[in-house]
Amino acid sequence: MKFYARKFAFYLITLWAAISLNFLLPRLAPGDPARIIISKMSRNGNPSPEQIQAIETLFGGGTEEGMWAQYVQYLKQIFTWDLGVSSTTFAPVTDLIAGALPWTIGLVGLATIIAFIIGIGLGALIGWRRGTWLDHLIPASTLTQAMPYFWIAMVMVYLFAVKYRIFPNTYAYDPRRYDGWEWTGEFIWDVIVHGTLPALTIILSAVGSWLLGMRNMMVATLGEDYVTTAEAKGLKPRRIFWAYTTRNAVMPSIAGFAIALGFVVAGSVVMEQVFSYPGIGKLLINAVRDNDYSLMQGVFLIITVTVLVANFLMDMFYGLIDPRARHNV
Repeated sequence: MKFYARKFAFYLITLWAAISLNFLLPRLAPGDPARIIISKMSRNGNPSPEQIQAIETLFGGGTEEGMWAQYVQYLKQIFTWDLGVSSTTFAPVTDLIAGALPWTIGLVGLATIIAFIIGIGLGALIGWRRGTWLDHLIPASTLTQAMPYFWIAMVMVYLFAVKYRIFPNTYAYDPRRYDGWEWTGEFIWDVIVHGTLPALTIILSAVGSWLLGMRNMMVATLGEDYVTTAEAKGLKPRRIFWAYTTRNAVMPSIAGFAIALGFVVAGSVVMEQVFSYPGIGKLLINAVRDNDYSLMQGVFLIITVTVLVANFLMDMFYGLIDPRARHNV
């Protein structure tokens, strides 16, 4: 019980620190972000008093309130899911994030899970049968891992979208045929076709690290005394493989997988930019390019909270399946 209480307190303090930093950074930046945003919005018409008040509350510009009062108001806005208005599109930041988040989670999340399963599976098999022809898969996976991320994406576009025209090269679906998400088989198939190249880019870039890490852990685990004892008892190789080696060797990879899942919400900035995929990564790029402080602040907050929640849940799960983690606290 002490283990779970300490973990909960640690992540609660970390969450408070992340929210506080998200509040302070725009106010510590040179200039007045609130005045910049209001000035940009004024170019396309006068912003409403409510919009000006929301921006000044978020960034502390043009207000006589003290920093503490602003901080309390900022916390209230977060808990009511009010992250302000984008200075570029004049849409609520929550609506923009809610529109981009499902695309990122669907594509990057699924590709990350597939890469993890393939990498862990192949790594366990290669480590179990070390010294065989399977070891030749390691240099190939290391090569794809070492390749620049954007280079793999551009090669994918050139080969399969430009030269052979097997897959489309932009967006999440055909905007000429659909205005948005539709629960039809034709539309879902179109989404799958458009997401194939981005997903392959993520898988090829990520699978090598999972494979190599799992393979090395398998080799190290095979040298443990309890594995030798299991072999001396005459247990079946299949049982030794699953119960004694793979289950113990996969523990470090599970911790890394939790971090990877947390960063799924951050999207894949390079991939989404190359393929013009309408996810969180592209939304963040556009916000930085347009100096959209409200949107940047909202995206950073969502990413931070998601990473913390993913790691908290995985720590709880890790302590549940591995008693050593609970006793070492």
